[in-house]
This record gives sequence, C-alpha cells and structure tokens, in this order.
Amino acid sequence: MAAEPLARASWRLQDAKARFSELVRLAHSDGPQHVTLHGKEAVVVVDADEFRRMKGERTGQLLVDALRASPHPDIKIEPPRSLMPVRAVKL
Repeated sequence: MAAEPLARASWRLQDAKARFSELVRLAHSDGPQHVTLHGKEAVVVVDADEFRRMKGERTGQLLVDALRASPHPDIKIEPPRSLMPVRAVKL
C-alpha cells in the first residue's frame, strides 16, 4: 500500500490546477492551502465553513452596537425628512 502524501500547504499554480481535487480535500481536512503564481503567493484556498466563520455574518449588529456605545448619544444622524422627494398621488 502506498504511503499517503504529506499534507501540502503551498502549491504552484500548475500543480494546483493538475491536482485540484487533492487541493480542495486538503483545504477541507488540513486547513488553508496557499497557491503561488510566479513564486509569489496569489490566493489561499480555504474550506467553505472556515471562510464563513472568518467573514462573519453581515447583520449590521456591529454598527448598532457602535452607535449605542457612542459617547455622543445626543447627536441625530437621521436625514431630514423634508429633503426626501415625495410624489403627489391622486386616489
């Protein structure tokens, strides 16, 4: 039985293309896989769950928390309603 190749963390682009299935499998099981182009790091392939964890869910909660923690709670940031265009509608 052949020995399993060591987990790679750095790939030349041509090797990554030729062995893409292995690259994806290792990103899933062993963590981020770095791909180089002309000897310089170009991209990192990560597991989708890890990417979602790093990216975080965009809920706007950080903005809400920052505004609530403001040392100047008396400042109003709402746009003046009179400047918003309103159409007359006949009913």
